[in-house]
Parts: sequence; C-alpha cells; structure tokens
Amino acid sequence: MVFSSITFIYLFLPICLLIYYVAPFKAKNIILLLFSLLFYSLGEPRFLLVILACILVVYIGARLLEKYDNKLLFGSLITICLAPLIYFKYTNFFIENINRWFNLNLNLLSILLPLGISFYTFQMISYLVDVRRKEIKPEKNILNLALYICFFPQLVAGPIVTYADMKSQIEMRKTTTEQFSDGILHFVTGLGKKVLIANQLGELCNLYNHENATVLFTWMYAIAFSLQIYFDFSGYSSMAIGLGKMFGFNLPQNFNYPFMSSTIKEFWKRWHITLSSFFKNYVYIPLGGSRCSVRRNIFNLFIVWFLTGFWHGADWQFICWGLFFFICLCIEKFIIKNRLPKLLSRVGTLFAIMFSFLIFSSNNFSDMLFKLKHLILGGLSDQNTVFIFNNFAFLLLISIIGSTKLISYLYDKHIKGRKMSAILEPVFIAIVLILSTAYLIDGAFNPFLYFRF
Repeated sequence: MVFSSITFIYLFLPICLLIYYVAPFKAKNIILLLFSLLFYSLGEPRFLLVILACILVVYIGARLLEKYDNKLLFGSLITICLAPLIYFKYTNFFIENINRWFNLNLNLLSILLPLGISFYTFQMISYLVDVRRKEIKPEKNILNLALYICFFPQLVAGPIVTYADMKSQIEMRKTTTEQFSDGILHFVTGLGKKVLIANQLGELCNLYNHENATVLFTWMYAIAFSLQIYFDFSGYSSMAIGLGKMFGFNLPQNFNYPFMSSTIKEFWKRWHITLSSFFKNYVYIPLGGSRCSVRRNIFNLFIVWFLTGFWHGADWQFICWGLFFFICLCIEKFIIKNRLPKLLSRVGTLFAIMFSFLIFSSNNFSDMLFKLKHLILGGLSDQNTVFIFNNFAFLLLISIIGSTKLISYLYDKHIKGRKMSAILEPVFIAIVLILSTAYLIDGAFNPFLYFRF
C-alpha cells in the first residue's frame, strides 16, 4: 500500500484516525503499532516476520549492550541488523559480479526486496550506536521500540529519525487542532506533488528511449527526471510529516529547496537531509571526519559516498552516482575552495545535479553510458523532440517554479496568518484532493520511486 492510493486515503487512514482518537491515551501507541504492522503486511505479509525478528534482536541486543559493552557484541548486533538488508538487496548483485569476474554461471535467486528495509535498518543501527555511546538508555518497553521502528508514516521511505528524537513523543504527546490542520495541509500538498507533478513528469521520462535520444531530448529528460524524483520523494516526505502531525508527532524536514543550492555540499544539506545526517553522524565522524590529514579526509569522504551510492541501489550505476558526488565534493573542498562567483557556482551545481540524476536514472551500467554519451553526441533535435517539448513545456515550467521558494515566499508574505488563509487553505486542500483523486482513479500504478531503495 502507498499513501497515494484510494485505499489508503479513503479507507485505511480514516479508520486509523477514528480508532486512534476514540481510544484512551494508554491505548494509542498500541493502536498505532497494530495499524503500522497492518500497513506493512498489506504489501507483503511474509516480510512482517523479518521486521518483527529485527525488532526483537535490537531490543534484546540494546539491553545486553548496557550490561556487557564490548566490541564483539556490538559488531555482532550491527552485523545481524545488516544481514537481512545485505541478503535481500545485494545477494544477486554479488552473484552477477562473481559470474562476470570468474566466468561462472551461478543462478540468480528469486528475491523480493522488503519495502523500507534500507530505512528501518538505519534506524535500528542508529539506536544501537546511540545506546553504546550512552546517549540514550535502552528502551524497556518493547512496544515503544517497535513503534519507533514500525511507525507507518515513515516506515517505508523515511525520514530517518533517531530514537532520541522520537522517545519523548512516543511516551507523551498531544495533538492540537492547529497541528492536525497543518498535518492535513502537509499531507495534501505532498499528495499533489506526487500525483499532479511527479507522476506527470514520469510520463515524459517514460517517452525517452534509445531510438529518440537526441541531445536536446536527453537534456530534457535529465531535467524532467531530476524534478520527478524531487517531487516524488519530497511529496512522500511531506505526506509522512503530515501524517505524523495528525498523530501528534513532529517528524524532521527532509528537503529544503535543494535545487537552489550554490554548491554540492549545500545540495546535500538540503536534499534527503536525514540520510545525510545519518552518514555524517554514524559513518563520517566516527571515521575521523575532517579533523585529520587531507589524505585521510579524502578516504573518509570516499567511504561515505561509496556507501551512499551503494545504499541507493545494488548496481554499479548507483556506486558511480555516489562516487560522482565524492569527486565533486573533493573538487569543491580542495581545489575550488569557494573561489567561484556565486552565479557561476550555482549554475555549475545545477548542471552537476542534472548530470548525477542522469546516472541515477539508468537501468544498468551500459544504459548509463548511453545516456551520458547522448548529452553531447548524436542528433541535436528532431520533430519528435519538438513535439514532446511543446506538450510538456507548461508542466516543466510549473515544476521548475515549484522547486524554488517563490510559491512559499508569496504564500508567507501575502496569505499565511491572514484572514484569507482561513478560506484559501481549505479551498486549496479541496481542489488538490479532488484533482489527485481523479488522477488516481483514472491513472495507473504509481509507486514512490524511493520505495525500491
């Protein structure tokens, strides 16, 4: 089940909210946990056993770490947490490369990837690390820990949160009318981003193939895919934050207009913020961060960006995508050193981002090379490119404007906090909800892009 589905919006969510608000406070966490497990099991029931087993291991492991803190125990627990992720996500990648390198013909396994395993694995790891660092105490109530890991608004695609951020909210929270209304606004805004913009940009991206790959179409595709994945993932994050608010939780922001960045470093402070924070706090800093020699700092950056790319997907193009950012950050940090004019730096960053997502969008390594080649080689344009551009020009324009602060600036300056907001916000919510519903009834399957990571 996905948030942008008729079943979730008009059946699952209303029933969950109704039962949640009717129940006494002591029962609210149990209700949320049960609905979270139901939400997850509706996707693939057998994977419910995987996440329940992980919760049990983490719960017992953290209690053991408090009593018997040693490297062997800690390393074993991290390995156990990573084992399901490695098996489900990377087994066939390793088999394919073993076949290629050693000229073997080992059969690939028929393995489905459990939804959200990349995200909840990181949350479990952060919990164990924080317990070992004495930043938090092990949770004695296993239901509270289970809710932290399974909370359905952010279970399958984040944002990635630490237990320290969630503990007090799990134990005590209160939802105000204002917070609930803000949650609805966030949710519907995210729904509109996903259904009305990202899905339509996906239609443009689906038209691109090896037969019509002119230079201009390849650039148009790079722009469209960059915007699609932004509105798709930021839309999901807005919906997750909105759902959290409806239940009294404040989930962290995951996007902050990343395409307005003037450097790649700034981009990663604005894009998938919670993932960047995870790698910074649990990989980069423990490796030594930047408080070391230049050579060691470069090595630390390499490890972080190799893992970032590999986390996103079990294929070489994702590793190339991560290492591309590693190269860009090294150039920025050790060569350019903020000496470029602001405008030139901003334009260069945008081109680098589009280039990176062309790598990211590839189906495999050869497809990646084909797309990169057609950025500069091949026919400049043709009638098909012009026809497609004319049909999608307005959507691209709206998407570009929507990825900037312009709409937010106009809203904050002229509407927010004024009397007209009491009228315009409900009208906006109703229009977006009606249009999104119409598209969902008419449209095809529309999974979130990041669900496959």
